[in-house]
Amino acid sequence: MTTIEKARQLDELDGLQKYAEEFYKKEGQIYLDGNSLGLLSKRAEQSVHTLLNSWKDFGIDGWTNGEHPWFYLSEKLAAMCAPLIGAKSEEVILTGSTTTNLHQLLATFFKPTASRYKILADELNFPSDLYAIASQIALHNLPESSMKLVKSEDGQTITTEAIIEAMSEDVAVAVLPAVLYRSGQVLDLQAITEAAHEHGILVGFDLCHSIGSVQHHLHEIGADFAFWCNYKHLNGGPGSVAGLYVHEKHFGTAPGLAGWFGSAKEKQFDLDVTITAAPHAGAYQIGTPHILSLAPIEGALSLFEEAGIEAIREKSLALTQFMMDCIEQELPNTFTFGNPLDETRGGHLFLVQDEAARICKALKEYGVVPDFRAPNGIRLAPVALYNSFEEVWHSVQILKDIVTNKTYEKYENKRDIIA
Repeated sequence: MTTIEKARQLDELDGLQKYAEEFYKKEGQIYLDGNSLGLLSKRAEQSVHTLLNSWKDFGIDGWTNGEHPWFYLSEKLAAMCAPLIGAKSEEVILTGSTTTNLHQLLATFFKPTASRYKILADELNFPSDLYAIASQIALHNLPESSMKLVKSEDGQTITTEAIIEAMSEDVAVAVLPAVLYRSGQVLDLQAITEAAHEHGILVGFDLCHSIGSVQHHLHEIGADFAFWCNYKHLNGGPGSVAGLYVHEKHFGTAPGLAGWFGSAKEKQFDLDVTITAAPHAGAYQIGTPHILSLAPIEGALSLFEEAGIEAIREKSLALTQFMMDCIEQELPNTFTFGNPLDETRGGHLFLVQDEAARICKALKEYGVVPDFRAPNGIRLAPVALYNSFEEVWHSVQILKDIVTNKTYEKYENKRDIIA
């Protein structure tokens, strides 16, 4: 049985509870939307000030002077980020945005031939990935059918078997999410990678909804490439610079989209007509780094270095399990769980209910910040670094009150621009 006393007991045993004080949390609010945008931490705020002051203090010399010289900042942050995805530091670079990085990776690794000309994806993937894939296919003057989508049997999840079955001989590259953005399902990256390589397919993963909440071992399993944003579970700030990973076996592969910051550092300012590319993932940078959008990531990642992704994942699973237990106890037969019930779920739950849009509006008014997904989904993400078990308990009590008393009925049944 779940009780507030049980929640408090779990909080007392929580080794990560101290990190909640590192974040700016609005009084009277329970923030459960960290899988869309993580909260600001005091360390991230401080690192912004540090980088801003380096501009003030050094001007142009900030590229090579100060606590975090800008010329090497992307590589420094990449080394901090690499352990979260099980990569070598030289296999990672922080650059661009999620979608521009996917464009870079496909421009680099999608080399269609007469017999292999398709890109494998899934119909539940975040649409921006599909838009990028479609545009890359169009650039090669290939038919729209060259994007092959794995179908979902239940509209919420994708089976490993279905993905592998779709790996036909005409597929050149597969682009799949590590965690499905709606249901939170964690895909079996190792099995998918092994199968892809057996079929002669390069495989890359979108880590946007997994990095910072789920452990990965990309180098070990041999994944070819990956890309992600840093503003969800990593708390890097709205629109912060994204990241990409390229397995070291591909080092030396010319970037499909070249730019001067992909140069080898020692040659960059020679400004030769022909680029001498960096011998590692840094080669896949394009333009000058966005220093002030990289700035908060330094402070944000320091929390992950201290806490450890293993402990974060353990607490994340415990929080989501406790929330499911509370919902089943307090609101039986009210919601359908669209997320996996076992440990193949990521860092959020997905509740399916016809009145999801209005319930989300009511939750916000009563101090709980959820995320609505059309047409009938509520995403709730209790984050290991700043949410507590007691907050989970209270959020479910508020949800119970809204549903039981039908207070959601006073809201219009339509979605806001940002729910």
